Amino acid sequence: MLDTEIKKLEGTENQLNTQLNTLRAHISALRNSAQSQALQKEREILNRLSQEKAGMQAKLDNIAAFVANFDAQAGDANQRIKHLTENNTDIEHQLSGKNAAAEALRERLNNADGSFRDVAEQLSHASAQYNQKNIEFIRQQNKVNTLRQELTFRENRRNDLRQSMANAQASLAKNADELSLIESEILRFAQELTESYKEKKEKEAALSGVEQAYFKARNEIHELENKQRENFRKQQDLQVLVNRLKEKFNDVKFEITAIGERLRAEFGIGVNDVINQEPNPAFQTENLERDVNNLKRRLDNYGEINPMAIEAYNEIKERHDTIAGQRDDILAAKENLVQTMKEIEETATARFLESFAQVRENFITVFRTLFTEEDTADLLLTNPDNPLDSDINIIAKPKGKRPQTIAQLSGGEKTLTATALLFALYLLKPAPFCIFDEVDAPLDDANIEKFNRIIRQFSAQSQFIVVTHNKATMAAVDTIYGVYMPEQGVSAVTPVDFRKLNHEALVFEAG
Repeated sequence: MLDTEIKKLEGTENQLNTQLNTLRAHISALRNSAQSQALQKEREILNRLSQEKAGMQAKLDNIAAFVANFDAQAGDANQRIKHLTENNTDIEHQLSGKNAAAEALRERLNNADGSFRDVAEQLSHASAQYNQKNIEFIRQQNKVNTLRQELTFRENRRNDLRQSMANAQASLAKNADELSLIESEILRFAQELTESYKEKKEKEAALSGVEQAYFKARNEIHELENKQRENFRKQQDLQVLVNRLKEKFNDVKFEITAIGERLRAEFGIGVNDVINQEPNPAFQTENLERDVNNLKRRLDNYGEINPMAIEAYNEIKERHDTIAGQRDDILAAKENLVQTMKEIEETATARFLESFAQVRENFITVFRTLFTEEDTADLLLTNPDNPLDSDINIIAKPKGKRPQTIAQLSGGEKTLTATALLFALYLLKPAPFCIFDEVDAPLDDANIEKFNRIIRQFSAQSQFIVVTHNKATMAAVDTIYGVYMPEQGVSAVTPVDFRKLNHEALVFEAG
């Protein structure tokens, strides 16, 4: 309990020192910022430190009372040690007397002419008393040693507590001085803060007028900028209009030039002659355009004379004949390819149906071997008319069950059904090696025996490698390979060949 109080006192002192350092840092910040909120926080910290100081002083008073109580207990322990020492002295005197009595009895035993039995009894009684007193003496001696050790420990502890109390009192005195200095600093900071508030109000008043002028000037600048943007937008629109007029002018100029070239080529007159002529009111623009269009169509219908038409015809006819021959070759190749695909599909379908029938028969046989002869199993095509693209339904109905889906089978029944399907495929084309990885994990003992029996049945044609943790499967194999770790991170394999062992029954006769 005393150690706990001392540790709490030391922790409180450390916290007090930490808070004082924090307070110094806050005071430094307060000198720079001069904010009222920081001053209020420093006052709260000062009040809290004062409360912690009072609590610490109360703890020191409790420790002093505890030390006084400890001194009283030490005095009682000294009295007990003195009393035990006196008892030990008395016991030593009694032991000396008993030793003298025992020596006298031994002399009487050697010299006395009395009965030997009486003397032996007296000697035995004296030895028993001696042993009892000796045990009591040893117990008292152990108690004295224990009390002395405890007294020494308590005295050392009392000295440590006194030293800690002295250090704590010195720290309290130092903290009290620092608190006084902090209070004076806080008063000075309060005065500086008041002066800063006054200066702040004066500057805020001056700043208000400056801000009004600033906002007024900024509004005028915004209005001028808006006018400038509007003028710039109008300028851009006018520039776009000018560019369009320039493009239109260039287009009209180009059309006039083209018309002039056409007039010069077809009619032998210049464009300026037409422009300078006065329009004839007897001619209508619509009638003239209609007549011009009719003449253009008639000229287009006549067309031009092509002197290379015969050669072009012969070239096109040769190309047509070549393409027609290539088309006939492609159609013939297509017909041959379709015929080949039909033959391949018929052959593949025949082989598939033959293999499917054999796998179906094997599946039924193996399923009944794993279950019973009365169980029902089958493989059916969902689309017999198109077997190559048809799905396959697996039907497995153990005796006494009519499952609609595979989910209604137990874990062992699902495993045996899958095993039967695997062996059905295996019998179609046996492989030299088959590997099973913990296939027997979901099986019970009876089904494991069926599984091992069918493995032994097919082991004559292939070699089976089975990974298992089941003892029945381990006992049924020819060779077992155990994997172990001789050291951490290193695996090793130990083989055991059961074929080299003699399976003979051993009979032990009871002795």
